[in-house]
Amino acid sequence: MMNDALLSIENLRVGYAASGTEEEQWAVDDVSLILQPGERMGLVGESGCGKSTLGRAAMRLLPTSTRIEGRVMFQGRSVFDLTSEQLRRFRGEAVALIFQDPMTRLDPLMTIGNHCLETLKAHSPQLSNLQAKEKAIATLQKVNIPPERWSQYPHEFSGGMRQRVAIALALLLNPKLIVADEPTTSLDVTVSAQILQELTRLCAEENMGLLLISHDLAMVAEYCDRIGVMFQGKMVETGLSKEVFRNPQHEYTRSLLKAALHIQTFSDDNDADIKDEFASSLKEKASNVTPLLTIKELKQHYTIEPNFIERIFKGQGQTIKAVDGIDLELYQGEILGLVGESGCGKSTLSRTILQLIRPTGGKVEFLGKDLTSLSRQQVRSERRQMQMIFQDPHACLNPTMTVGQNIADPLIIHHIANAGTAKEQVLWMLDKVGLNPSEMYYQRYPSDLSGGQQQRVAIARALITRPKLVICDEPVSMLDASVQSQVLDLMLELKAEFELTYLFITHDLWLARFLCDRIAVMYGGKIVELGATQKIFRNPQHPYTKTLLAAAPLLARA
Repeated sequence: MMNDALLSIENLRVGYAASGTEEEQWAVDDVSLILQPGERMGLVGESGCGKSTLGRAAMRLLPTSTRIEGRVMFQGRSVFDLTSEQLRRFRGEAVALIFQDPMTRLDPLMTIGNHCLETLKAHSPQLSNLQAKEKAIATLQKVNIPPERWSQYPHEFSGGMRQRVAIALALLLNPKLIVADEPTTSLDVTVSAQILQELTRLCAEENMGLLLISHDLAMVAEYCDRIGVMFQGKMVETGLSKEVFRNPQHEYTRSLLKAALHIQTFSDDNDADIKDEFASSLKEKASNVTPLLTIKELKQHYTIEPNFIERIFKGQGQTIKAVDGIDLELYQGEILGLVGESGCGKSTLSRTILQLIRPTGGKVEFLGKDLTSLSRQQVRSERRQMQMIFQDPHACLNPTMTVGQNIADPLIIHHIANAGTAKEQVLWMLDKVGLNPSEMYYQRYPSDLSGGQQQRVAIARALITRPKLVICDEPVSMLDASVQSQVLDLMLELKAEFELTYLFITHDLWLARFLCDRIAVMYGGKIVELGATQKIFRNPQHPYTKTLLAAAPLLARA
């Protein structure tokens, strides 16, 4: 049986030298697994447990200073014994890796089409340009990227669409095994479901193996035959997905499941009544209370500049209506969820509200002031009351500054405190977001922290100016289930304590149900449905909302 295995990992140990010491830490500690052709295996565990290191070790993508023990065999051949030429062909033709962050795979100076042609030509030089282009366009269409976007660059795509390009590049060479490391973290449920269904179908048709590294337990339960649970570098539990989820043996697997179910199966009736009450009190409020934020007929249009040939034949460039005439009101103290697929305009809307990009048309009124009519300087001072928590904490944390300096920065920018008086406020805020002892975290750098800890720093930075409105753009999508529920509970506690109002952008519907009072569903730059959370879940009206709900993987269904 073992000789027929597609991938077999035997007693693998991977060691990194701890920074500043000679002592080695085993990131992967004595792990063995076997993957058969056509089999789909999910690898789950919290960030830092070693699952990504395992995937990279199997493809020999780790730094040369890394100490590796054990064996990795692919179709009976040792991966560690391949020559550099064999290794080049092995990566791509035999095994393809899909990373969590698509920009690790995409060159910002190359068009999407050239990425595809370069990949195909490097491995299949006999293909003509036309044959290569035809194959590439067909592969891009599999992941819902239309041919007219062939000449665009990565920066012209949303995060989710970039990931679809990266997945298409992995599929181009028909590999025998795909190692997918959090491939759908930045994708919405519908595209995520389409891509995983596509990968599942390919595995069956081409007898291709899939090693899916993820922190999304529901997704692994739905798409993988087998599961391996990793904890602190060790494989603590393996088995058929259905059996492991039905009857987890290890304490850690039980805690992971409990954390995921905490978000997905909150006590429907009790919480629904509270949320319904809140939503109906909002309706009454709406008649006599001024909204905190009012958006009127907001538009954000972009033009794709045509290249020389297109200009001759087609004339003008193509206009993309990222935000297309949106009306929305947000009231003090509520959590409004904004859901929709990648590329629908959610993040563009949030950046337009903050006036990080000026709108093509329409108004944004915050605390009674029309932000679109203010000067840059005036908008900047208003931003003290409006802050943003990004999907990736690196978007707002400066790696050359300590955690303390990063959090104090907004206080100094807005002249709320000087370097001397800021420290006390920062230490207090570190305490509030659960980074104790605060003195120790104050001195550290973002790179010393885990993903969940970095996100807590980003939350502290957003709240230090005591804003009234916080725009949260997928703030927990990159975190594993246990850390995710801790951060969400923290956000709810801070909301009550600081009387915050949240605009919560997410593609995770169960998260929106857990957290939000009202939900706005966005599709193609427009809001197609808006209402109380429970109403939308019990009785969705728009066909797109129904599609979203049907596509969302649910642990209880697995």
